[in-house]
Amino acid sequence: MADTSELLARRCKPCEGGTPPLAAVAAAQLMPALDSDWAFSIDGKSIARTFTFAGYSQTIAFVNAVAWIAEKEAHHPDLTVLYGKVEVLYTTHSVDGLSENDFICAAK
Repeated sequence: MADTSELLARRCKPCEGGTPPLAAVAAAQLMPALDSDWAFSIDGKSIARTFTFAGYSQTIAFVNAVAWIAEKEAHHPDLTVLYGKVEVLYTTHSVDGLSENDFICAAK
């Protein structure tokens, strides 16, 4: 089982089509390394968390920080941006499910 510091130290690796997604057991073992506000989707193919902010400028600053991490790791989340709220959703489209990259970026 990974801990938060271990995920923070890792770098994302390229995923290619044909690579299987993480097994549900492996994904469940990585989940405790994340903040408890992260949650699995019903189908288990993604993890998501909603962040709230006092105003729009803080919201956009957070989006820019997430984008910077995404570019650095070459792994990009789906973002839903509203006034004072951002939903961050990680899934690995090329494997049609979760990969270690999703957990690495969620930890960061």
